[in-house]
Amino acid sequence: MTFAMIVAGLLLLLAGGEALVRGAVALALRLGVSPLMIGLTVVGFGTSMPELVTSIQAGAVGSPGIAIGNIVGSNIANILLILGIAALLAPIAINRGALLRDGAFMIGSALLFAGLCYAGRLGAFAGVTLLASLAGYLLLLWRQERSKPASELDTQVSEAVAITRGSLAYALALTLGGIAVLVLGARLLVFGSIDLARDLGISETVIGLTVVAIGTSLPELATSVVAAIRKQPDVAFGNIVGSNIFNVLGIAGVLALVTPVDVPAPMLATDIPIMLAVSAALVFVAWTGSRIVRLEGALLLAGFGAHQMLTWL
Repeated sequence: MTFAMIVAGLLLLLAGGEALVRGAVALALRLGVSPLMIGLTVVGFGTSMPELVTSIQAGAVGSPGIAIGNIVGSNIANILLILGIAALLAPIAINRGALLRDGAFMIGSALLFAGLCYAGRLGAFAGVTLLASLAGYLLLLWRQERSKPASELDTQVSEAVAITRGSLAYALALTLGGIAVLVLGARLLVFGSIDLARDLGISETVIGLTVVAIGTSLPELATSVVAAIRKQPDVAFGNIVGSNIFNVLGIAGVLALVTPVDVPAPMLATDIPIMLAVSAALVFVAWTGSRIVRLEGALLLAGFGAHQMLTWL
Protein backbone atom coordinates (compact mmCIF):
# COMPACT_ATOMS: atom_id res chain seq x y z
CA MET A 1 0.00 0.00 0.00
CA THR A 2 2.83 2.38 0.87
CA PHE A 3 4.62 1.88 -2.44
CA ALA A 4 1.32 2.16 -4.30
CA MET A 5 0.72 5.57 -2.69
CA ILE A 6 4.21 6.76 -3.65
CA VAL A 7 3.93 5.56 -7.26
CA ALA A 8 0.41 6.98 -7.62
CA GLY A 9 1.59 10.28 -6.13
CA LEU A 10 4.49 10.54 -8.57
CA LEU A 11 2.28 9.75 -11.57
CA LEU A 12 -0.27 12.35 -10.48
CA LEU A 13 2.50 14.92 -9.98
CA LEU A 14 3.75 14.31 -13.53
CA ALA A 15 0.25 14.51 -15.02
CA GLY A 16 -0.72 17.54 -12.95
CA GLY A 17 2.50 19.39 -13.77
CA GLU A 18 2.05 18.78 -17.49
CA ALA A 19 -1.58 19.92 -17.40
CA LEU A 20 -0.69 23.02 -15.37
CA VAL A 21 2.08 24.07 -17.76
CA ARG A 22 -0.11 23.68 -20.83
CA GLY A 23 -3.08 25.40 -19.25
CA ALA A 24 -1.03 28.25 -17.82
CA VAL A 25 0.74 28.86 -21.15
CA ALA A 26 -2.62 28.93 -22.93
CA LEU A 27 -3.97 31.38 -20.35
CA ALA A 28 -0.90 33.59 -20.71
CA LEU A 29 -1.30 33.64 -24.49
CA ARG A 30 -4.96 34.56 -24.18
CA LEU A 31 -4.03 37.40 -21.84
CA GLY A 32 -1.44 38.73 -24.29
CA VAL A 33 1.68 37.75 -22.33
CA SER A 34 4.79 37.55 -24.52
CA PRO A 35 6.45 34.18 -25.24
CA LEU A 36 9.57 35.45 -23.47
CA MET A 37 7.77 36.08 -20.19
CA ILE A 38 5.97 32.76 -20.57
CA GLY A 39 9.34 31.06 -20.79
CA LEU A 40 10.84 32.93 -17.87
CA THR A 41 7.89 32.35 -15.57
CA VAL A 42 5.11 29.96 -16.56
CA VAL A 43 7.12 27.16 -18.19
CA GLY A 44 10.07 27.39 -15.83
CA PHE A 45 7.93 27.51 -12.70
CA GLY A 46 5.48 24.93 -13.99
CA THR A 47 8.10 22.19 -14.27
CA SER A 48 9.06 22.87 -10.64
CA MET A 49 5.50 22.76 -9.31
CA PRO A 50 5.81 19.12 -8.15
CA GLU A 51 8.68 20.13 -5.84
CA LEU A 52 6.80 23.22 -4.64
CA VAL A 53 3.52 21.51 -3.79
CA THR A 54 5.27 18.50 -2.25
CA SER A 55 7.49 20.62 0.01
CA ILE A 56 4.55 22.74 1.18
CA GLN A 57 2.48 19.64 1.90
CA ALA A 58 5.35 18.09 3.85
CA GLY A 59 5.93 21.27 5.84
CA ALA A 60 2.24 21.54 6.63
CA VAL A 61 2.14 18.05 8.18
CA GLY A 62 5.30 18.63 10.22
CA SER A 63 7.83 16.74 8.08
CA PRO A 64 10.73 19.19 7.56
CA GLY A 65 13.04 16.36 6.52
CA ILE A 66 10.90 15.72 3.46
CA ALA A 67 10.20 19.43 2.82
CA ILE A 68 13.83 20.61 2.87
CA GLY A 69 15.26 17.27 1.73
CA ASN A 70 13.16 17.54 -1.41
CA ILE A 71 14.71 20.92 -2.26
CA VAL A 72 18.33 20.01 -1.50
CA GLY A 73 18.05 16.51 -2.94
CA SER A 74 16.42 17.78 -6.14
CA ASN A 75 19.27 20.23 -6.74
CA ILE A 76 21.83 17.47 -6.24
CA ALA A 77 19.88 15.07 -8.47
CA ASN A 78 19.45 17.72 -11.18
CA ILE A 79 23.20 18.15 -11.51
CA LEU A 80 24.58 14.68 -10.85
CA LEU A 81 21.80 12.45 -12.19
CA ILE A 82 19.89 14.39 -14.82
CA LEU A 83 22.75 16.40 -16.31
CA GLY A 84 24.91 13.27 -16.14
CA ILE A 85 22.38 11.31 -18.20
CA ALA A 86 21.98 14.19 -20.67
CA ALA A 87 25.77 14.47 -21.13
CA LEU A 88 26.03 10.73 -21.79
CA LEU A 89 23.41 11.03 -24.52
CA ALA A 90 25.03 14.08 -26.13
CA PRO A 91 27.97 16.28 -25.04
CA ILE A 92 26.66 19.60 -23.74
CA ALA A 93 28.11 22.75 -25.26
CA ILE A 94 28.01 25.74 -22.92
CA ASN A 95 27.34 29.35 -23.82
CA ARG A 96 29.85 31.25 -21.70
CA GLY A 97 27.74 34.37 -21.55
CA ALA A 98 24.76 32.48 -20.19
CA LEU A 99 27.02 30.49 -17.86
CA LEU A 100 28.55 33.66 -16.44
CA ARG A 101 25.09 35.00 -15.62
CA ASP A 102 23.03 31.94 -14.76
CA GLY A 103 25.80 29.75 -13.34
CA ALA A 104 27.00 32.53 -11.07
CA PHE A 105 23.44 33.21 -9.93
CA MET A 106 22.89 29.51 -9.27
CA ILE A 107 25.89 29.43 -6.95
CA GLY A 108 24.91 32.73 -5.34
CA SER A 109 21.35 31.58 -4.70
CA ALA A 110 22.60 28.28 -3.25
CA LEU A 111 24.94 30.19 -0.91
CA LEU A 112 22.10 32.50 0.16
CA PHE A 113 19.83 29.53 0.87
CA ALA A 114 22.59 27.74 2.79
CA GLY A 115 23.37 30.84 4.84
CA LEU A 116 19.73 31.24 5.85
CA CYS A 117 19.56 27.55 6.77
CA TYR A 118 22.63 27.79 9.00
CA ALA A 119 21.28 30.99 10.57
CA GLY A 120 18.39 29.03 12.05
CA ARG A 121 14.72 28.46 11.32
CA LEU A 122 13.48 29.23 7.82
CA GLY A 123 10.72 31.72 8.56
CA ALA A 124 9.21 34.93 7.22
CA PHE A 125 12.51 36.83 6.90
CA ALA A 126 14.11 33.99 4.95
CA GLY A 127 11.05 33.65 2.75
CA VAL A 128 10.94 37.34 1.84
CA THR A 129 14.70 37.41 1.20
CA LEU A 130 14.62 34.37 -1.09
CA LEU A 131 11.56 35.50 -3.06
CA ALA A 132 12.94 39.03 -3.46
CA SER A 133 16.14 37.53 -4.87
CA LEU A 134 14.11 35.45 -7.32
CA ALA A 135 12.21 38.56 -8.44
CA GLY A 136 15.51 40.35 -9.01
CA TYR A 137 16.80 37.46 -11.10
CA LEU A 138 13.66 37.37 -13.25
CA LEU A 139 13.88 41.13 -13.82
CA LEU A 140 17.50 40.75 -14.91
CA LEU A 141 16.55 37.93 -17.29
CA TRP A 142 13.70 39.90 -18.78
CA ARG A 143 15.86 42.96 -19.41
CA GLN A 144 18.61 40.93 -21.06
CA GLU A 145 16.47 38.49 -23.04
CA ARG A 146 13.87 40.86 -24.45
CA SER A 147 16.35 42.15 -27.05
CA LYS A 148 16.90 38.68 -28.53
CA PRO A 149 15.07 37.67 -31.71
CA ALA A 150 12.23 35.19 -31.44
CA SER A 151 14.38 32.49 -33.11
CA GLU A 152 16.59 32.41 -30.03
CA LEU A 153 13.77 31.65 -27.60
CA ASP A 154 14.08 28.46 -25.63
CA THR A 155 12.85 25.51 -27.70
CA GLN A 156 10.76 24.33 -24.78
CA VAL A 157 8.93 27.65 -24.75
CA SER A 158 8.25 27.55 -28.50
CA GLU A 159 6.84 24.04 -28.26
CA ALA A 160 4.75 24.89 -25.22
CA VAL A 161 3.25 27.85 -27.06
CA ALA A 162 2.58 25.74 -30.16
CA ILE A 163 0.64 23.00 -28.35
CA THR A 164 -1.54 25.14 -26.11
CA ARG A 165 -3.91 26.93 -28.44
CA GLY A 166 -7.49 26.70 -27.29
CA SER A 167 -10.42 28.46 -25.72
CA LEU A 168 -10.14 30.43 -22.51
CA ALA A 169 -12.47 28.00 -20.74
CA TYR A 170 -10.33 25.06 -21.82
CA ALA A 171 -7.13 26.79 -20.63
CA LEU A 172 -8.70 27.66 -17.28
CA ALA A 173 -10.02 24.12 -16.79
CA LEU A 174 -6.63 22.65 -17.65
CA THR A 175 -4.87 24.99 -15.23
CA LEU A 176 -7.23 24.38 -12.31
CA GLY A 177 -7.33 20.67 -13.03
CA GLY A 178 -3.55 20.53 -13.07
CA ILE A 179 -3.36 22.27 -9.69
CA ALA A 180 -5.93 19.88 -8.19
CA VAL A 181 -4.07 16.82 -9.47
CA LEU A 182 -0.77 18.22 -8.19
CA VAL A 183 -2.18 18.71 -4.70
CA LEU A 184 -3.60 15.19 -4.63
CA GLY A 185 -0.38 13.70 -5.96
CA ALA A 186 1.69 15.58 -3.41
CA ARG A 187 -0.49 14.36 -0.55
CA LEU A 188 -0.14 10.75 -1.66
CA LEU A 189 3.62 11.11 -2.12
CA VAL A 190 4.18 12.82 1.25
CA PHE A 191 2.05 10.45 3.30
CA GLY A 192 3.41 7.44 1.43
CA SER A 193 6.96 8.65 2.09
CA ILE A 194 6.25 9.16 5.79
CA ASP A 195 4.87 5.63 6.01
CA LEU A 196 7.88 4.27 4.12
CA ALA A 197 10.29 5.96 6.52
CA ARG A 198 8.44 4.46 9.48
CA ASP A 199 8.27 0.99 7.90
CA LEU A 200 12.00 0.99 7.17
CA GLY A 201 12.94 2.58 10.47
CA ILE A 202 14.87 5.45 8.85
CA SER A 203 14.56 9.20 9.02
CA GLU A 204 12.20 11.21 6.83
CA THR A 205 15.23 13.25 5.76
CA VAL A 206 16.67 10.21 3.96
CA ILE A 207 13.40 9.64 2.11
CA GLY A 208 13.19 13.34 1.25
CA LEU A 209 16.72 13.38 -0.15
CA THR A 210 16.24 10.25 -2.22
CA VAL A 211 12.78 8.96 -3.13
CA VAL A 212 10.94 12.30 -3.00
CA ALA A 213 13.75 14.38 -4.52
CA ILE A 214 14.27 12.05 -7.46
CA GLY A 215 10.56 11.59 -8.02
CA THR A 216 9.74 15.30 -8.11
CA SER A 217 12.69 15.88 -10.48
CA LEU A 218 11.16 13.64 -13.17
CA PRO A 219 9.82 16.60 -15.23
CA GLU A 220 13.35 18.02 -15.44
CA LEU A 221 14.68 14.56 -16.34
CA ALA A 222 12.16 14.17 -19.16
CA THR A 223 12.88 17.66 -20.52
CA SER A 224 16.66 17.22 -20.43
CA VAL A 225 16.65 13.75 -21.98
CA VAL A 226 14.38 14.87 -24.83
CA ALA A 227 16.58 17.92 -25.40
CA ALA A 228 19.71 15.75 -25.52
CA ILE A 229 18.13 13.28 -27.95
CA ARG A 230 17.08 16.17 -30.21
CA LYS A 231 20.65 17.50 -30.16
CA GLN A 232 19.67 20.57 -28.15
CA PRO A 233 21.98 20.14 -25.16
CA ASP A 234 21.94 23.84 -24.33
CA VAL A 235 18.27 23.45 -23.44
CA ALA A 236 19.17 20.61 -21.07
CA PHE A 237 21.77 22.75 -19.30
CA GLY A 238 19.51 25.79 -19.04
CA ASN A 239 16.68 23.63 -17.72
CA ILE A 240 18.83 22.31 -14.87
CA VAL A 241 20.36 25.65 -13.88
CA GLY A 242 16.98 27.40 -13.97
CA SER A 243 15.34 24.65 -11.94
CA ASN A 244 18.06 24.77 -9.28
CA ILE A 245 17.70 28.54 -8.93
CA PHE A 246 13.93 28.28 -8.59
CA ASN A 247 14.19 25.42 -6.08
CA VAL A 248 16.28 27.32 -3.53
CA LEU A 249 14.71 30.74 -4.09
CA GLY A 250 11.11 30.09 -5.12
CA ILE A 251 10.22 26.82 -3.44
CA ALA A 252 12.20 27.45 -0.25
CA GLY A 253 10.90 31.03 -0.18
CA VAL A 254 7.25 30.05 -0.44
CA LEU A 255 7.76 27.18 2.02
CA ALA A 256 9.34 29.53 4.58
CA LEU A 257 6.43 31.98 4.31
CA VAL A 258 3.63 29.41 4.33
CA THR A 259 4.96 26.86 6.81
CA PRO A 260 8.22 27.93 8.55
CA VAL A 261 10.47 24.93 9.20
CA ASP A 262 13.63 23.97 11.06
CA VAL A 263 16.34 22.46 8.86
CA PRO A 264 17.32 18.95 10.06
CA ALA A 265 20.82 18.88 11.59
CA PRO A 266 22.14 16.00 9.40
CA MET A 267 21.34 18.02 6.29
CA LEU A 268 23.29 20.99 7.62
CA ALA A 269 26.29 18.77 8.22
CA THR A 270 26.45 16.91 4.91
CA ASP A 271 23.84 17.46 2.21
CA ILE A 272 23.80 21.25 1.99
CA PRO A 273 27.63 21.36 1.71
CA ILE A 274 27.37 18.65 -0.98
CA MET A 275 24.79 20.74 -2.86
CA LEU A 276 27.14 23.73 -2.76
CA ALA A 277 30.10 21.61 -3.86
CA VAL A 278 28.40 20.02 -6.87
CA SER A 279 26.99 23.40 -7.96
CA ALA A 280 30.47 24.94 -7.90
CA ALA A 281 31.97 21.88 -9.60
CA LEU A 282 29.43 22.07 -12.42
CA VAL A 283 30.19 25.71 -13.14
CA PHE A 284 33.95 25.06 -12.96
CA VAL A 285 33.83 22.12 -15.38
CA ALA A 286 31.52 23.96 -17.79
CA TRP A 287 33.69 27.08 -17.72
CA THR A 288 37.06 25.40 -18.22
CA GLY A 289 36.02 23.24 -21.16
CA SER A 290 32.99 25.16 -22.49
CA ARG A 291 31.25 21.78 -22.68
CA ILE A 292 30.35 18.76 -20.58
CA VAL A 293 31.54 15.61 -22.35
CA ARG A 294 30.43 12.00 -21.92
CA LEU A 295 33.25 11.13 -19.53
CA GLU A 296 32.26 14.00 -17.27
CA GLY A 297 28.65 12.85 -17.53
CA ALA A 298 29.72 9.41 -16.31
CA LEU A 299 31.58 11.01 -13.42
CA LEU A 300 28.47 13.00 -12.51
CA LEU A 301 26.42 9.79 -12.42
CA ALA A 302 29.07 8.10 -10.28
CA GLY A 303 28.91 11.04 -7.89
CA PHE A 304 25.14 10.67 -7.69
CA GLY A 305 25.51 7.01 -6.82
CA ALA A 306 28.03 7.87 -4.12
CA HIS A 307 25.69 10.49 -2.63
CA GLN A 308 22.81 8.03 -2.55
CA MET A 309 24.95 5.43 -0.78
CA LEU A 310 26.14 8.02 1.73
CA THR A 311 22.55 9.09 2.39
CA TRP A 312 21.25 5.58 3.00
CA LEU A 313 24.15 4.42 5.14
